[in-house]
Amino acid sequence: MSAQEIANKLWNLCNVLRDDGVTYHQYLNELTYILFLKLSEVKGFADQMPEEYRWAKFTEETDNIEAFRLYREFLATVSSKTESASIKDIYTNASTTLTKPVNFNTLVQAIDKLDWYEESDRDVMGDIYESLLEKNAGEKKSGAGQYFTPRPLINVMVKLMAPKLGEKWNDPACGTFGFMISADHYLKEKYDRFEWTEEQRKFQEEKAFSGVELVGDAHRLALMNARLHGLESTIHLGDTLTSLGENLKGYNGVLANPPFGTKKGGEKPTRKDLKYVSSNKQLNFLQHIYRSLIADGTGRAAVVLPDNVLFEDGDGQRIRKDLMEKCNLHTILRLPTGIFYAAGVKTNVLFFTRGKTEEANTKNVWFYDMRTNMPNFGKRTPFTEKAFDDFITAYTGGLGFENVVKDYDTTIDEAKRKTIINERWQCITLAEIEKKNYSLDLGLIADGSLSNSDDLGEPIDIAKDALAELQSITEQLNAMIKELN
Repeated sequence: MSAQEIANKLWNLCNVLRDDGVTYHQYLNELTYILFLKLSEVKGFADQMPEEYRWAKFTEETDNIEAFRLYREFLATVSSKTESASIKDIYTNASTTLTKPVNFNTLVQAIDKLDWYEESDRDVMGDIYESLLEKNAGEKKSGAGQYFTPRPLINVMVKLMAPKLGEKWNDPACGTFGFMISADHYLKEKYDRFEWTEEQRKFQEEKAFSGVELVGDAHRLALMNARLHGLESTIHLGDTLTSLGENLKGYNGVLANPPFGTKKGGEKPTRKDLKYVSSNKQLNFLQHIYRSLIADGTGRAAVVLPDNVLFEDGDGQRIRKDLMEKCNLHTILRLPTGIFYAAGVKTNVLFFTRGKTEEANTKNVWFYDMRTNMPNFGKRTPFTEKAFDDFITAYTGGLGFENVVKDYDTTIDEAKRKTIINERWQCITLAEIEKKNYSLDLGLIADGSLSNSDDLGEPIDIAKDALAELQSITEQLNAMIKELN
């Protein structure tokens, strides 16, 4: 049975629990608690669980009421009875949303009957959990996926950043740890794990990847996701924009999709090490990210940011200038609209490398417009890695992923990039950007739908698109008003 089939079976069990008043998001938390118990048996670390709460205790108990009582006791006490730091973190303040013992037994028996073992180098349980996280993000009623980063985008960003063994990577707003999981998978695919030394293995499992997550539930899911993929990564529960973030530095790479919006009530971050501070969280995250990179000419980042970061005046202008002084901001990808949960949100990926000096590192910025005159991605036109083929060709100067290997800077070959003929691919010099007061809201091609009435589409589709964008704007304004209040 494939990982996707198992994930579908587990997800469909939520329908059984509807009469218990369980939402999809609550169900995912519940699955996390129960799956981790099963994981301890499959992965061979059951000895880290207190003996009275091991998986067999729940599968062998014939009395549903007694099994459910034991489960609630387990959730309440396991953090104080185990020596494992990750187990403590996963079950901190854990509680069940289930109320009927028979529903708990249904979950346990269903999970126990699934074939968790497969002769493969892939972390099957990790793949299953990733699928569950994606399904939860797709549930609009829960709001869990409001800015869930699509898996194809994550994978492409990772491949273009080309992590290497022995490097330290970080996500300062890690959500469920998707970027770091993808980076770990990239390295496991690229290198033969059987040839790793014990020292390399230990480094990759414990120190190669790290993150910070502000929301308690997401932090729990991130810890679970990491453990299911064989990682003992440090994932802080907290806010990168507080003093916690001052110690997050010296990274070889950063991959991130920081949260959108403003600090609560327009509050500025409580950090003392940022040169410019703003009520715009993305600007503060951007500044944190480029300052957290190792300054040896190889520290690199790929970051998803909304359009306002590209053109906001004041601190925005100063931070963009500072970024281009300290880093080679070599590429900006203008992403399609509608690929995130909130329809109409316009986003970009900024790719940059920290320089060895503090000034004059950016000479040109290459823009790729993947937004204008593009299809609406959805059920009819799935958003897959293939959608990035032309961008990857342009980014690598026609070399492709397979040549993004040794020294990172060799992938940013200006001469090879200039050989790519594509109207979506434009090079804009720093001098031109300076004339526009360091605005980076550039690189978009002419919208054909505005000049050719034949391409406008059906009126009903136009109306639906307009309504979706208006709803998105309304949601964002309401969120801002709520925070400001």
